[in-house]
Amino acid sequence: MELNDLALARALHVLGVVLWIGGVAFVTAVLLPAVRRLDAPVEPVAFFERIEGRFAAQARWTTALVGASGLWLTWRLDAGWRFAEPRFWWMHAMVAVWALFTLMLFVLEPLLLHRWFHARAVRDPSGTLALILRLHRVLLALSLLTVFGAVLGAHGGAWLAR
Repeated sequence: MELNDLALARALHVLGVVLWIGGVAFVTAVLLPAVRRLDAPVEPVAFFERIEGRFAAQARWTTALVGASGLWLTWRLDAGWRFAEPRFWWMHAMVAVWALFTLMLFVLEPLLLHRWFHARAVRDPSGTLALILRLHRVLLALSLLTVFGAVLGAHGGAWLAR
């Protein structure tokens, strides 16, 4: 039995999603709440940025992997027509979540958000961490809904939109 390009692309796609969204879940459910409870002399926002910066590198390469493998799968399976069908809403959701994270990781965070959060944290560290946690919760909820819908849709659940 030989490994074909579709099997490899699916495996890489799923692996990328697991590492990426799993990391978002860890940051949201474990890291941020723990950092918010830190006592002085540790500066919580700077501490979070140091730790989260390591995850950002992983998130960048996994979102790139997910985008490339998703594009490959769509092309190889000739599945582009699904974007014209509302019953395949989860295809749009996957692209939207991927595009949102790609924009955040490659454009907004390095060019704008890092400086903005840092300047805000000087004035209000606790409020800044609370805002970061709220944003991560929204991103995680959108991501998990998309993963749920994509798995359900890919395995016969497209009937949900009929």
